[in-house]
Amino acid sequence: MKKTTANHWLKEAVIYALDVRSFRDGNRDGLGDLKGLTAKFDYLVELGITCLWILPFFSSDNQDGGYDIVDYYEIDPRLGTWNDFEKLIKKAKKSGVRIIIDLVVNHTSKHHPWFQQAIRSPSSSLHHYYIWENRKPKNDAEDVVFQTVENSNWAYEPAIKKYYYHTFYTHQPDLNVANPLVQQEIVQIIKFWAEKGVSGFRIDAAPHILRKKGKERFQGDPYNIINQWRNELFKINKEGVLIGEADVEPEKYPEFFNKGRRLTAIFNFFFNNYLFLAFAEQHPQALIKAFVRLPLFSKHHLYLNFLRNHDELDLERLQQGEREKVYQMFAPKSTMKIYGRGIRRRLATMVDNDERRMKLAMHVLFSLPGIPVIRYGEEIGMGDDLRLSERESVRTTMQWSTSANGGFSPVAEHALRYPIIREGIYSFRHVNVAKQRHNKSSLWHCVAQLIAARKRHNLFVYGAFRLLTAQPKQIMAYTYEGKKETVVVIHNFSADAQEVMVNLKGMIEGNWQCLIGKPLAITKKKRKLNVGLAAYSSVWLHFRS
Repeated sequence: MKKTTANHWLKEAVIYALDVRSFRDGNRDGLGDLKGLTAKFDYLVELGITCLWILPFFSSDNQDGGYDIVDYYEIDPRLGTWNDFEKLIKKAKKSGVRIIIDLVVNHTSKHHPWFQQAIRSPSSSLHHYYIWENRKPKNDAEDVVFQTVENSNWAYEPAIKKYYYHTFYTHQPDLNVANPLVQQEIVQIIKFWAEKGVSGFRIDAAPHILRKKGKERFQGDPYNIINQWRNELFKINKEGVLIGEADVEPEKYPEFFNKGRRLTAIFNFFFNNYLFLAFAEQHPQALIKAFVRLPLFSKHHLYLNFLRNHDELDLERLQQGEREKVYQMFAPKSTMKIYGRGIRRRLATMVDNDERRMKLAMHVLFSLPGIPVIRYGEEIGMGDDLRLSERESVRTTMQWSTSANGGFSPVAEHALRYPIIREGIYSFRHVNVAKQRHNKSSLWHCVAQLIAARKRHNLFVYGAFRLLTAQPKQIMAYTYEGKKETVVVIHNFSADAQEVMVNLKGMIEGNWQCLIGKPLAITKKKRKLNVGLAAYSSVWLHFRS
């Protein structure tokens, strides 16, 4: 079954996220770069990736992983040249892989020329590209994102004796996006990169861009600027996409979509939170209940599902008691927590390197309704380094092999410009791509098989999703139905083997085969499916009439 829409490629996508700084050093200077990414592009193709999300590689102060931008129109010279970028785009196009990049327009670096001119000439139009107050407001910390690190949304600028607004770090002043001149600048950024060949943008901090800050006010509905961005993108690329980083309650999702006239898709933080609660409780009841609140089945709503991203595992969508359950299971020590709301660990360390649980997580990721996103190193179970500050703990270099610096860079150890895990069970000597590609039972092969199965059966994209009644409570089962075929997915969230009963009422009859997984036993009688599942395991079954 197949449906054609302007953005069908995103519906069918498998997305891989990476920062070029930590992926591969191609010019032998100890830092990852565009040349290194291009050299390793065939690896992504082999894994089955169809879309690559590249984190910011623009000119920046590099105090926040590239999200403190100094020039939107220049590549950071440490990361490559325009020639390197053009080769990457050409390689991706030849491989049939789309590239999306970050649109970071909530804020800039303090060293961006706009901000520097704003403090040199307070009477200039550029001064109003930012948000100012003569005095710090009484409620000066209402929207501090990095709690425990920052204590106010307002920072003093001595050059003009005023306070400027910042949502994130002090060195990242917020842009006044309510200003029509700033809106025009953002349109130019979108057009510039779309013309360079990218297929879309991940909009960083989308809800923060649109909210009220200080005395600044949008003229009309602030969400309408997303309509404008989409229209401008479509003038250049009819299949271009806008994806929002919108960690908000699901009831607010429709505002970002507006029946398909705004964002193409949203990162599903809501599901992400309840997925980890389900993993912590070792039964999926919280995740099943979450379906009730999620506006999942609108034809205008696309969701990107993920396990971990480049930041902390933010648990804001959970109630306090629920959050504590996740902390107790996955972050029992204070050094593992961050900002009073999240976890700064990778999946592998959260589950104590239990490959069964990592594979279960991948089975869930690739079978839930939505578009799967995996982050570099997740496919091999990379660990983290809690000795690094804040979110840097989960941003260590990609581990390719047992050779020097894990195959990331040939430089001497002291010349490496990005952290690598050298010690313990998560070191590159134990966890690396080369080792796992030669082991047919590895996590890497599991991920590759899941991607291949998802591509073979586009029911996961276009089929009608339905939760199935299953017992016992440790089990989650659902189906994707077409006219003549059905896929049934069953997960065991618990640490014990389970005798599972799934009610197939309303589902088509027919012959079946096992697509993914090795059930301990399986029988079918009338509308009842009985399956024996090992601890932390899944099975995908294909029925055809």
